[in-house]
Amino acid sequence: MKFELTQEQHLFREMVRDFAAKEVAPLAQRVDEEGIFPNRTIMKMGELGLMGVAIPADYGGAGGDNVCYAIAVEEIARACASTSVIMSVNNSLVADPLYKFGTEAQKQKYLSPLASGKMLGAFALSEPSAGSDAAGQQTTARRDGDAFVLNGTKNFITNAREADIVLVFATVDRHLRSKGVCAFIVEKGTPGFTITKVEKKLGIKGTSCCQLLFEHCRVPADNLVGEVGKGFKIAMATLDSGRIGIAAQAVGIAQAALDISLSYATERVAFDKPIASFQAIQWMIADIAHQTEAARLLTYRAAWLKDRGVRHTKESAMAKLFASETASRAATKALQIHGGYGYIYDFPAQRLFRDARVTEIYEGTSEIQRLVIAQHLLLS
Repeated sequence: MKFELTQEQHLFREMVRDFAAKEVAPLAQRVDEEGIFPNRTIMKMGELGLMGVAIPADYGGAGGDNVCYAIAVEEIARACASTSVIMSVNNSLVADPLYKFGTEAQKQKYLSPLASGKMLGAFALSEPSAGSDAAGQQTTARRDGDAFVLNGTKNFITNAREADIVLVFATVDRHLRSKGVCAFIVEKGTPGFTITKVEKKLGIKGTSCCQLLFEHCRVPADNLVGEVGKGFKIAMATLDSGRIGIAAQAVGIAQAALDISLSYATERVAFDKPIASFQAIQWMIADIAHQTEAARLLTYRAAWLKDRGVRHTKESAMAKLFASETASRAATKALQIHGGYGYIYDFPAQRLFRDARVTEIYEGTSEIQRLVIAQHLLLS
């Protein structure tokens, strides 16, 4: 068993780390405080292949593997969690399913611009009454000649305000539950497709989180991804990959918590000595460090399994569960190490604390991850 990155993966990590330090980190505080979508940064990331890391170069991507993708999300999240989730959604929730399940025409029209950063995608599965119960889709799709007519509402859709296309899930028959779900590519500006609300969030403020409304929205039949009734399987396979991205994001947040804790503890003096000399502080730092490394290994393992074409549902769920809870614990300890300063907006501890929390919620709550893991173990 090898725990070493390849030379290509090392070089890739150094490239992304350098980019994150120079281009992403300096804007992180402003992105958070002003809720700014980092458009120029995203464009530069597209030029580097970071918006389609594991997509082949023939379709505009970087042609890397999924370990490289996890590394990239981690390094960007270490600098700015908002920027990392924009990248993660585009990579794993939109580009990846189009590459796996899309037609050649869909790949040429949509995948190549997505992977090269010329377009941005969003993923619309969640609804007001269908969050964890993804099979209970209420948004309907009715065939009408050479189109499908969509009606319904989607909730908490990341990137929706800025996205050029949205991968939308709807059902041809609510009574069929998972067997009636279909996936559609819906372009921005399609009549009947509107954004009705942009949510105000606790953290990850550089991304939009929107409610979408579909009212008699006609989508060309050519924009059906996969087959009728196969959308639920597409969604679940996509979330397996997406959870690797969120796990990597959580690892990046946890690593950032360790970085600022080490820096602050060695500089802050109390009782005539750096607070790093106190055992209470040392133990908190040790906890952040060992849990972050364990989360990183779980995440890389899930990505490694995906690269080998091995089913990784359980491993992705384990990585997402452990990494997200690690990020929250690490951010909490980092804020505690900073004391009163951790609660002040001038210091990044409070931003990490707010950004970490949602990693336990989106793309499957911690409770859903435990359910996935348990069912896999009990039914295998």
